Amino acid sequence: MHALLKEIRHNPILWLLVCVPALFVCEHLHLASSTVLFVLSVLAIVPLATLLSHATESVAAKTGDSVGGLLNATLGNLTELVIALTALKAGQYMLVKASIAGAIVTNSLFMLGMSFLLGGLKYRTQEFNRASARMQAGLLFLATIALLVPSAIAQTDSTVVTKFMQDLSVGISVLLMVAYALGMIFSLKTHKELFASAEAEGEEDGHGHGEPWPVGLALTVLAVVTVLVAMVSHVFVASVQEAAISFGMSQAFVGFVVVAIVGAAAEMASAFSGARKNRLDLSVGIALGSSTQIALFVAPLLVLLSYVMGPTPMDLQFWPGAMVMMFFATLTASFVAGSGRSAWFVGVLVLAVYIVFAMTLYMLPPGIKG
Repeated sequence: MHALLKEIRHNPILWLLVCVPALFVCEHLHLASSTVLFVLSVLAIVPLATLLSHATESVAAKTGDSVGGLLNATLGNLTELVIALTALKAGQYMLVKASIAGAIVTNSLFMLGMSFLLGGLKYRTQEFNRASARMQAGLLFLATIALLVPSAIAQTDSTVVTKFMQDLSVGISVLLMVAYALGMIFSLKTHKELFASAEAEGEEDGHGHGEPWPVGLALTVLAVVTVLVAMVSHVFVASVQEAAISFGMSQAFVGFVVVAIVGAAAEMASAFSGARKNRLDLSVGIALGSSTQIALFVAPLLVLLSYVMGPTPMDLQFWPGAMVMMFFATLTASFVAGSGRSAWFVGVLVLAVYIVFAMTLYMLPPGIKG
């Protein structure tokens, strides 16, 4: 506990933790508008993401970057899952699909590109495990194809019936979840020696936030912060729609960009910090691992849960704009992950692809799907 209090005293970002109780008080007593609740929820997620980042890095210091990246991706995706489940219960399937597509695009482009850029500004070149990155990119490519097939069929054949689309979506969902489980067995058990972190010079330099916490404290912080992130995310979902109107943002921009970035704040904090410490394996593992987990596990899980929680079953049919963006995001991530090396300009190129998508969605006229 002393280590945690010391971290809070010396890190100004963590002073924003006061926004967490302030948010819950304002939401419970109805003291603020949806726009104010939206701003408070974003400010509350920032320090929570920082704590989650430090706790995960402390665990990763004991378990290695591969397990650490998987742990961070899993806990980080909890926010996206809470957002999607809230929308699922309300029958807002368009928001659910937008958050899925947005998370895949944001994690594989923005998070990965920014990690390359931030790390490259400090180190001339950086290396990461090419085998691990290629496997994650391969799984992501498989998932993207599986998600796009129902959409492509629906777009080319207007006679496709709803029952067929729902049955196909369930079958694909089960297949993707099995592929994800087998991928975890492959990387963490049967062939784990292939996924060891690349040797990085200067890895011990610039830890920034002090020594890693004891494992007990780190796991406790992970559990508590994960619950708080879920609670803050619930308020965020309830306020984001009205806030979007106030700020002049389209629904497509909210789902693809705002929800995706806020939902991945914890993962991004860890990925960016890892890149600055020349631990690019951790950064790549979080970025690609999170995208893969969304596509192979979260999206199929939501399809299956819609039969229990939703007003009607949800399928995997996405609109054309989402299909194109997911496909090219996956191609870009696969292209840059194959080399095993990175520099700052590689990050610029990846970010440029993401900015094209974000700019398009922001300027999208009302009533048109992204």
